[in-house]
Amino acid sequence: MKNKSLVLSVLLVGLAVFAAAVWYQSRPGPVAQVDPVQPEIAEALMRPYSPIMGPEDAPVTIVEFFDPACEACRAFYPIIKDIMAEHGDQVRVVLRYTPFHGAASEEAIRVMEAARMQDVYIPVKEAILEFQPRWASHGEPAPGLILGIAEQAGLDVEAAQNQMKAPQTLAILNQDRADVETMGVRQTPTFYVNGKPLDPFGADELRALVAAEVAAAGS
Repeated sequence: MKNKSLVLSVLLVGLAVFAAAVWYQSRPGPVAQVDPVQPEIAEALMRPYSPIMGPEDAPVTIVEFFDPACEACRAFYPIIKDIMAEHGDQVRVVLRYTPFHGAASEEAIRVMEAARMQDVYIPVKEAILEFQPRWASHGEPAPGLILGIAEQAGLDVEAAQNQMKAPQTLAILNQDRADVETMGVRQTPTFYVNGKPLDPFGADELRALVAAEVAAAGS
């Protein structure tokens, strides 16, 4: 019995050591200390007109420089939704338009702005991202498909024709382009969390930075 007890104890200790080693190797790394953007360009990070998802008074703000034709932006969207669901009313997302993929990107943005005027912004955005491979093929872009996709998501296409050309829509596009240059954004998506750039870039890093900012806001 003593031998069996000794063997069992050794096994249990070994398992505990192994489990500790696995946890040590897989534990979340510390969040890198990153300074917020410089005050002289902070105004360019977001504007009062920028689309917001989540509570307007949330203590943590994710700013995403976003191109609706960007495959990585499409891949990050469920991650963003998951982060918002995890943290509830602590997190909001602000979108800045970054039409790096030309005419198709710009038309999608104009359609999204028309959808915002019609209070169907989220369903239209999600439909545009869902069917992105159809309209945003970099080999053969087909921007004319976007309105049909948006119509299926609830957009009034007849009203949208004028809304897409409205002066405020053009003003938003122009200001966002200028702010992209000011911020030095060169790829999409580019994220800032409470003014801090996501560096290094990655889904795990974004989750960790948001979690750290939520914790800091609650302390």
